[in-house]
Amino acid sequence: MRPVLVTGGAGYVGSHACRMLAASGYLPITLDNLSTGHSWAVKWGPLEVGDIADRQFVNAALTRYRPVAVMHFAALSLVGESGTVPSRYYENNVGGTLALLQEMQAAGIDRFIFSSTCATYGEPERCPIAENNPQVPINVYGRSKLMVETILKDFAAAYGLRAAALRYFNAAGAAADDGIGEAHQPETHLIPLVIGAARGERGPVQIFGTDYPTADGTCERDYIHVNDLGAAHVRAIEFLASNAGFHAFNLGTGRPYSVRQVIDAVAREAGHAVAQQVAPRRAGDPPSLYADPKHAAESLGWRATGSSLEAIVSSAWRWHTKTEEVRLAV
Repeated sequence: MRPVLVTGGAGYVGSHACRMLAASGYLPITLDNLSTGHSWAVKWGPLEVGDIADRQFVNAALTRYRPVAVMHFAALSLVGESGTVPSRYYENNVGGTLALLQEMQAAGIDRFIFSSTCATYGEPERCPIAENNPQVPINVYGRSKLMVETILKDFAAAYGLRAAALRYFNAAGAAADDGIGEAHQPETHLIPLVIGAARGERGPVQIFGTDYPTADGTCERDYIHVNDLGAAHVRAIEFLASNAGFHAFNLGTGRPYSVRQVIDAVAREAGHAVAQQVAPRRAGDPPSLYADPKHAAESLGWRATGSSLEAIVSSAWRWHTKTEEVRLAV
């Protein structure tokens, strides 16, 4: 099996990418400091516990496994927190990535798949969002990711790095049958929050604004199943084998769902209404965010085939139901 180093492979998206790598004939080697990831999510290859900023540790892992590529998920990702402690986000997300890239360069490894985000676009002028939309992030988290994309472009031009920045929209769902899913602490994503409310594990779900210019007045977002995200990462490895330079791809479905649509889908899965409360709008919440996924389809041969709202909610509901003891222990 061809080894791939996966930083942050014990986290939510990273563990699902490891699952897809293993199914495609790769050996995922997870490198994670377990600050937000979970050792129980590492099922398809070895786990090396350490930090990407520890250059000796990274060098040892690269030397031992000689991976054909590096997938980089390790990052701090709480938008609100990024504004209160920006130094941590720049040190980890930018400084840690730079150290990792330098160790890769020294080891002669030239394929790099970067977990980027639609947050680099900020508040878009138009939707759907294509890769050439202006990137004007409105928070520290988004700016840290955009800084890394700039570094990748410069490394590609100067050192021959082959890099793909995969700009996710709203990752959701779970591989419930394989025992991995979304287990953040604190949880900030809508679907697990709604499921928690439906299961009586938390209070009513908050709806931040009902007067947006959308079909039902609530914000709309592009939800993509985390299994589809994992498949895109595998395609990116293969794409970079024959394509030099820096490349960016939006990973989404091109179809947005509203907050109310998500709540209704969870209610159908639960078989009862979900407790909810209307709250004021949050600053910086655009009415609608959704991708133009055409470039990924044309260049990677990838489409989000399992990302209907029903499939996402059903898989997430099964995960929360089957793994209650695991989740409550994190």
